[in-house]
Amino acid sequence: MQSKYIKNIILDLGVVIINIDSDRTVQAMKNLGFENFEKSYTLFKQVDLFDKLEKGQITPDEFRSKLREQLPNHVSDENIDRAWSAMLLDFPKSRIDFIQELGKKYTLYLLSNTNEIHYRQYIRDFKQTFGFEFNSLFKKTYYSHQVGMRKPEPEIYEYLIRDSGINPQESLFVDDLQVNLQEAEKTGIQTQWINPENGNDIVTTLHGF
Repeated sequence: MQSKYIKNIILDLGVVIINIDSDRTVQAMKNLGFENFEKSYTLFKQVDLFDKLEKGQITPDEFRSKLREQLPNHVSDENIDRAWSAMLLDFPKSRIDFIQELGKKYTLYLLSNTNEIHYRQYIRDFKQTFGFEFNSLFKKTYYSHQVGMRKPEPEIYEYLIRDSGINPQESLFVDDLQVNLQEAEKTGIQTQWINPENGNDIVTTLHGF
Protein backbone atom coordinates (compact mmCIF):
# COMPACT_ATOMS: atom_id res chain seq x y z
CA MET A 1 0.00 0.00 0.00
CA GLN A 2 1.32 3.41 -0.99
CA SER A 3 -0.06 6.34 0.95
CA LYS A 4 0.44 8.71 -1.99
CA TYR A 5 -2.57 7.07 -3.71
CA ILE A 6 -4.81 7.45 -0.67
CA LYS A 7 -7.19 10.41 -0.50
CA ASN A 8 -9.69 9.17 2.09
CA ILE A 9 -9.20 7.41 5.42
CA ILE A 10 -12.08 5.62 7.13
CA LEU A 11 -11.54 4.94 10.82
CA ASP A 12 -13.17 2.51 13.22
CA LEU A 13 -13.91 3.84 16.71
CA GLY A 14 -13.44 1.14 19.37
CA VAL A 15 -9.76 0.28 20.04
CA VAL A 16 -8.68 2.36 17.03
CA ILE A 17 -9.63 5.68 18.66
CA ILE A 18 -11.18 5.01 22.07
CA ASN A 19 -9.82 2.41 24.47
CA ILE A 20 -12.23 -0.42 25.30
CA ASP A 21 -12.30 -2.98 28.12
CA SER A 22 -15.35 -5.26 27.88
CA ASP A 23 -14.40 -7.02 31.12
CA ARG A 24 -15.39 -3.85 32.97
CA THR A 25 -18.95 -4.16 31.68
CA VAL A 26 -19.05 -7.85 32.65
CA GLN A 27 -18.04 -6.94 36.21
CA ALA A 28 -20.40 -3.95 36.37
CA MET A 29 -23.32 -6.11 35.22
CA LYS A 30 -22.48 -8.69 37.87
CA ASN A 31 -22.54 -5.92 40.44
CA LEU A 32 -26.11 -5.13 39.38
CA GLY A 33 -27.21 -8.68 40.13
CA PHE A 34 -26.32 -10.80 37.13
CA GLU A 35 -25.06 -14.03 38.70
CA ASN A 36 -23.49 -15.11 35.44
CA PHE A 37 -23.43 -12.28 32.93
CA GLU A 38 -21.31 -14.29 30.49
CA LYS A 39 -24.12 -16.86 30.24
CA SER A 40 -26.71 -14.12 29.87
CA TYR A 41 -24.57 -12.44 27.24
CA THR A 42 -24.58 -15.67 25.25
CA LEU A 43 -28.36 -15.90 25.62
CA PHE A 44 -28.81 -12.35 24.38
CA LYS A 45 -26.50 -13.02 21.46
CA GLN A 46 -28.80 -15.86 20.43
CA VAL A 47 -31.76 -13.50 20.20
CA ASP A 48 -29.60 -10.85 18.50
CA LEU A 49 -30.25 -8.36 21.30
CA PHE A 50 -26.92 -6.57 20.92
CA ASP A 51 -27.01 -6.64 17.13
CA LYS A 52 -30.50 -5.17 17.16
CA LEU A 53 -29.38 -2.39 19.50
CA GLU A 54 -26.38 -1.66 17.31
CA LYS A 55 -28.59 -1.50 14.22
CA GLY A 56 -31.15 0.75 15.87
CA GLN A 57 -33.84 -1.93 15.57
CA ILE A 58 -34.72 -1.69 19.25
CA THR A 59 -34.73 1.34 21.51
CA PRO A 60 -32.57 1.76 24.60
CA ASP A 61 -35.73 1.29 26.69
CA GLU A 62 -36.44 -2.04 24.99
CA PHE A 63 -32.83 -3.07 25.54
CA ARG A 64 -33.00 -2.19 29.24
CA SER A 65 -36.28 -4.07 29.64
CA LYS A 66 -34.72 -7.22 28.19
CA LEU A 67 -31.76 -6.91 30.55
CA ARG A 68 -34.10 -6.49 33.53
CA GLU A 69 -35.57 -9.93 32.80
CA GLN A 70 -32.28 -11.35 34.08
CA LEU A 71 -32.03 -9.12 37.15
CA PRO A 72 -33.35 -10.11 40.58
CA ASN A 73 -34.43 -6.58 41.51
CA HIS A 74 -35.44 -3.42 39.69
CA VAL A 75 -32.44 -1.45 38.49
CA SER A 76 -32.68 2.15 37.28
CA ASP A 77 -32.03 3.18 33.69
CA GLU A 78 -29.05 5.17 34.88
CA ASN A 79 -27.41 2.20 36.58
CA ILE A 80 -27.99 -0.07 33.60
CA ASP A 81 -26.51 2.52 31.26
CA ARG A 82 -23.56 3.03 33.58
CA ALA A 83 -22.83 -0.70 33.69
CA TRP A 84 -23.32 -1.14 29.94
CA SER A 85 -20.97 1.78 29.26
CA ALA A 86 -18.30 0.71 31.74
CA MET A 87 -16.31 -0.73 28.85
CA LEU A 88 -15.75 2.74 27.42
CA LEU A 89 -12.42 4.07 28.59
CA ASP A 90 -10.39 7.08 27.42
CA PHE A 91 -9.56 8.85 24.18
CA PRO A 92 -5.75 9.08 24.26
CA LYS A 93 -4.74 12.63 23.38
CA SER A 94 -1.94 11.36 21.14
CA ARG A 95 -4.52 9.65 18.91
CA ILE A 96 -6.75 12.71 18.70
CA ASP A 97 -3.78 14.94 17.87
CA PHE A 98 -2.73 12.45 15.19
CA ILE A 99 -6.22 12.31 13.68
CA GLN A 100 -6.31 16.09 13.51
CA GLU A 101 -3.02 16.02 11.60
CA LEU A 102 -4.36 13.32 9.26
CA GLY A 103 -7.37 15.54 8.59
CA LYS A 104 -5.08 18.18 7.10
CA LYS A 105 -3.97 15.79 4.35
CA TYR A 106 -6.86 13.34 3.93
CA THR A 107 -10.64 13.36 3.97
CA LEU A 108 -11.64 11.47 7.11
CA TYR A 109 -14.70 9.33 7.77
CA LEU A 110 -15.79 7.24 10.74
CA LEU A 111 -17.41 3.79 10.43
CA SER A 112 -18.40 2.24 13.75
CA ASN A 113 -20.57 -0.49 15.21
CA THR A 114 -22.07 1.23 18.22
CA ASN A 115 -25.38 1.94 19.94
CA GLU A 116 -27.32 4.91 21.22
CA ILE A 117 -26.44 4.38 24.89
CA HIS A 118 -22.71 4.21 24.22
CA TYR A 119 -22.90 7.01 21.67
CA ARG A 120 -24.38 9.43 24.18
CA GLN A 121 -21.70 8.52 26.71
CA TYR A 122 -18.56 8.86 24.60
CA ILE A 123 -19.78 11.94 22.76
CA ARG A 124 -20.28 13.61 26.14
CA ASP A 125 -16.98 12.34 27.53
CA PHE A 126 -15.07 13.55 24.50
CA LYS A 127 -16.57 17.05 24.65
CA GLN A 128 -15.77 17.32 28.35
CA THR A 129 -12.17 16.21 27.78
CA PHE A 130 -11.25 18.08 24.59
CA GLY A 131 -13.72 20.96 24.46
CA PHE A 132 -15.03 20.30 20.95
CA GLU A 133 -17.35 17.84 19.22
CA PHE A 134 -15.97 14.39 18.40
CA ASN A 135 -17.84 14.21 15.09
CA SER A 136 -16.13 17.39 13.91
CA LEU A 137 -12.96 15.34 13.35
CA PHE A 138 -14.61 13.78 10.29
CA LYS A 139 -16.27 14.88 7.08
CA LYS A 140 -19.02 12.40 7.90
CA THR A 141 -19.67 9.69 10.47
CA TYR A 142 -21.41 6.37 9.86
CA TYR A 143 -22.73 4.84 13.07
CA SER A 144 -24.42 1.45 12.83
CA HIS A 145 -27.38 2.42 15.02
CA GLN A 146 -28.06 5.44 12.81
CA VAL A 147 -27.71 3.77 9.38
CA GLY A 148 -29.40 0.47 10.34
CA MET A 149 -26.47 -1.72 9.26
CA ARG A 150 -23.36 -3.01 10.97
CA LYS A 151 -19.95 -4.36 10.07
CA PRO A 152 -19.11 -6.81 8.57
CA GLU A 153 -22.36 -6.73 6.58
CA PRO A 154 -21.39 -5.88 2.97
CA GLU A 155 -24.25 -3.39 2.74
CA ILE A 156 -22.71 -0.93 5.18
CA TYR A 157 -19.52 -0.59 3.11
CA GLU A 158 -21.50 -0.22 -0.10
CA TYR A 159 -23.70 2.39 1.56
CA LEU A 160 -20.71 4.40 2.75
CA ILE A 161 -19.18 4.39 -0.73
CA ARG A 162 -22.42 5.52 -2.38
CA ASP A 163 -23.27 8.12 0.24
CA SER A 164 -19.81 9.67 0.49
CA GLY A 165 -18.99 9.41 -3.22
CA ILE A 166 -15.47 8.18 -2.49
CA ASN A 167 -13.38 6.11 -4.86
CA PRO A 168 -12.72 2.82 -3.01
CA GLN A 169 -9.27 2.43 -4.60
CA GLU A 170 -8.28 5.82 -3.15
CA SER A 171 -9.61 4.98 0.31
CA LEU A 172 -8.11 3.26 3.34
CA PHE A 173 -10.20 1.58 6.04
CA VAL A 174 -8.59 1.10 9.47
CA ASP A 175 -10.07 -1.43 11.92
CA ASP A 176 -8.95 -3.75 14.71
CA LEU A 177 -11.06 -6.72 13.51
CA GLN A 178 -9.84 -8.58 10.47
CA VAL A 179 -13.32 -9.86 9.53
CA ASN A 180 -14.42 -6.24 9.08
CA LEU A 181 -11.42 -5.55 6.86
CA GLN A 182 -11.98 -8.63 4.74
CA GLU A 183 -15.49 -7.53 3.79
CA ALA A 184 -14.34 -3.99 3.07
CA GLU A 185 -11.66 -5.29 0.72
CA LYS A 186 -14.34 -6.93 -1.44
CA THR A 187 -15.54 -3.43 -2.39
CA GLY A 188 -12.06 -2.38 -3.50
CA ILE A 189 -11.28 -0.37 -0.37
CA GLN A 190 -7.70 -0.71 0.87
CA THR A 191 -7.37 -1.77 4.49
CA GLN A 192 -5.05 -1.54 7.46
CA TRP A 193 -5.27 -3.74 10.55
CA ILE A 194 -4.64 -2.29 13.99
CA ASN A 195 -3.34 -5.06 16.26
CA PRO A 196 -3.22 -3.77 19.85
CA GLU A 197 -1.85 -7.10 21.10
CA ASN A 198 1.41 -6.14 19.42
CA GLY A 199 1.38 -2.78 21.14
CA ASN A 200 0.28 -0.95 17.99
CA ASP A 201 -2.24 1.82 17.71
CA ILE A 202 -3.31 4.26 15.02
CA VAL A 203 -0.33 6.53 15.67
CA THR A 204 2.32 3.84 15.26
CA THR A 205 0.51 1.97 12.48
CA LEU A 206 -0.19 5.00 10.28
CA HIS A 207 3.07 6.77 11.04
CA GLY A 208 4.34 8.22 7.81
CA PHE A 209 0.95 9.07 6.34
